[in-house]
Amino acid sequence: MLNKGCSKEELFSFFSQKKGEDIDHKYILSSMCTIPHPIAVRAHMMFMETNLGDPGLFPGTASLERLLIQRLGTLFHDEGAGGYATSGGTESNIQALRLAKVLKNEIAYPNIVIPESAHFSFKKACDLLCLELRTVPPDGHFRMDAEKAAEQIDRNTVCLVGIAGTTEYGMVDPIADLAQIARAHDLFFHVDAAFGGMVIPFLKNPVPFDFALPGVTSIAVDPHKMGLSTIPAGCLLTREPDMLQALNIETPYLSVKQEYTLAGTRPGAPVVGALAVLDYLGVEGMTAVVSGCMKNTERLIAGMEASGIPRVVTPDVNVATFTCRKVPEPWKVSWTRQGHMRIICMPHVHRDRIEAFLIDIGEMYA
Repeated sequence: MLNKGCSKEELFSFFSQKKGEDIDHKYILSSMCTIPHPIAVRAHMMFMETNLGDPGLFPGTASLERLLIQRLGTLFHDEGAGGYATSGGTESNIQALRLAKVLKNEIAYPNIVIPESAHFSFKKACDLLCLELRTVPPDGHFRMDAEKAAEQIDRNTVCLVGIAGTTEYGMVDPIADLAQIARAHDLFFHVDAAFGGMVIPFLKNPVPFDFALPGVTSIAVDPHKMGLSTIPAGCLLTREPDMLQALNIETPYLSVKQEYTLAGTRPGAPVVGALAVLDYLGVEGMTAVVSGCMKNTERLIAGMEASGIPRVVTPDVNVATFTCRKVPEPWKVSWTRQGHMRIICMPHVHRDRIEAFLIDIGEMYA
């Protein structure tokens, strides 16, 4: 820490220099986050000082969190769903597994069953919660094999997990089949829809993945991804509105005497930002955003294949993968565990960005 503070000019000149070292979003094709909507930024700035970890001090902000959960619950076919705003999919997944374990606390050596395609946050969750992790290989389309999932379940299984919009390949697992399996075994069934939760409902023919399926117990969704909110803004929703009370601990010196959240201090600003985008755009606006991203995904796949670079699979959401090992500078893509090129057509990846990338990579492989 400096003995004497520096001037604002010096400080922000330094910050500007560092910001300039970040990758320009127009070249970022690998991120599941995007530039937040201006409405989210404006709402975020209004609530910068709010702390949902002590909600009695910020009752207005807390009511907006409840409204966000209601909006998402309605979108997921359960207006009365419970839940709260998290820091993102990792926290939501940890909390879902924590809840599943607590609800079956009589099991001494609990395990969970997840697809191989599951996000790495489940490994973190199992390490923290002392859960055995059982993985299920995908079928030929990179979706979880439901029959093989059923084979992994035994009397010590406390949770089954399915993914709606996989991080690497953009696929939706057979959630309806998995929900039936979960019901047959009286299992907690968690759907990780961190990415797909703000995509699938706005597609022309959405595949069932939410509380419309009787076996779904909880859902993770991240408004800071396709919901265009500021970071961090995730949500965990539960079918039963009071289910999370099972995680309550005593908080004697706060304005509430119990809380079930994982984080203590929780920013209200991104929560309000997420709600602002949903209410500003509405279903029509979100449908337009998703439609544009899906059209760009289709254009990207067609253009890549025209250059002799085949797709790995036809995705369910706006994630595209290719059999390709090199990419021209300054474009930033990522690679799956199987070594496939991965591109996410987020809202900031406009059609002109797709065309510019196709020209550059076409020249590289000409």
